[in-house]
Amino acid sequence: MQLRRKHSKKSRPNHIAPWERALERVLTPIDEFINRQTTSGLLLIVCAVVALGLANSPWAEIYQRLIHMPISISLGGWVLEKSLQHWINDGLMTLFFFVVGLELKREMLVGELAQLHHASLPIIAALGGMVVPALAFTLITPDSDASRGWGIPMATDIAFAIGVLVLFGKRIPKSLITFLIALAIVDDLGAVMVIALFYTSELNEQALVWAAALFGALVMLNRSGVSRALPYFLIAVLLWLAMLTSGIHPTIAGILTASTIPAVPKYDPKGFSYSVRKLLTRFDASHRQDENIVTNSTLRGLAQSLESGVAKVQAPLQRLEHHWHLPVVILVIPLFALANAGVPLDFVSLGLAFEHPVTWGVITGLVLGKFIGIAGASWLAVKMGIGILPEGTRFAHIIGVSLLGGIGFTMAIFIGDLAYLHQPELQVLAKTGVLAASLLAGIAGCTWLWCCTRQDMKKENLNHE
Repeated sequence: MQLRRKHSKKSRPNHIAPWERALERVLTPIDEFINRQTTSGLLLIVCAVVALGLANSPWAEIYQRLIHMPISISLGGWVLEKSLQHWINDGLMTLFFFVVGLELKREMLVGELAQLHHASLPIIAALGGMVVPALAFTLITPDSDASRGWGIPMATDIAFAIGVLVLFGKRIPKSLITFLIALAIVDDLGAVMVIALFYTSELNEQALVWAAALFGALVMLNRSGVSRALPYFLIAVLLWLAMLTSGIHPTIAGILTASTIPAVPKYDPKGFSYSVRKLLTRFDASHRQDENIVTNSTLRGLAQSLESGVAKVQAPLQRLEHHWHLPVVILVIPLFALANAGVPLDFVSLGLAFEHPVTWGVITGLVLGKFIGIAGASWLAVKMGIGILPEGTRFAHIIGVSLLGGIGFTMAIFIGDLAYLHQPELQVLAKTGVLAASLLAGIAGCTWLWCCTRQDMKKENLNHE
């Protein structure tokens, strides 16, 4: 009886912990991207609400002191000092731009932007969604100081917009989410170019030479086939410092570094498959001799070889995007929201804000400008035969995406801070406009898509009957 029990215990399958089930779940890159952007959107909402609550609470003064608290780094006689808000906006946001750059490169190489046939519509829609909002803002704010904010309504917040779209689940075709991702990535590229070209201070030629030399070193690493992340990281830090003193916003260093990350893996899939099968055969043989991986050095060495092979069969571009996306989603973007979304909302200042052309320029640009720009450009592209609608979608779906394009939180606030760098009053007005416009665009987009999908479901039910 005792022997039978022992045998039964040994033959019982291993217990699988919940986190081990991740081995059995296979997410495509696009599914993983959507899941993380949805998480980012939810965290953004929470952090924005918390920041607004703190800025309009008895702890408002403590909140302001905290985000403006000076933090310095010194090395010998060299000192770099910035406020906490600036360390987040100029430092941590470089990681955000690095991930954006990786996404851009991947999309251009193998994603929706790789084939002109599929890329033409989101590219044209994104261009329309940048030009029209900028023109709308300029028309409403002709004053020279205020008009510097024309780039604010150009940017769509990809996390918020995708997060809203995913809420509809299977009611909307998956190709519509892919269209929005491609559109928002082109939109991000446009915003980066606007920051680099128009929102820079006086240029330091010596620092620019150093930045160019460091970027050249990154390109050389790429051409030499270096796939380890550490050399790129060390040079990227120096590039960030050079950009910081050059007059160009330092976050551009993230985009430049991302553009040099190799997109070719060390191992080809066929060779990897053959090598893994050989290693697993040896692993099984060694496992039968001693099941304890702590005491079995051969088993441990084989596991490490498998881990190294799995890393090298993936392109460094994919690997770094996978590793850095989550920290940016759960740390960088929420911190940015906490440090920048704290806008005083007392009735007097709020009333004055909605009397100022900057606030209305941002709202008009994001809500109406984005809608007219994206929907109008898409309609023209389809009518002229330049672009085609995503599979399974109607133009009514594109209208919904055009409305959601007016959600411009992260990048819009970021550009607003740059446009009105030494004008805190205008920064507050711009943020008020961004928050109000994002709320209006989100409600309008949700309402439209809900009505649209409801009609689709009714037609499907009638067809089934």
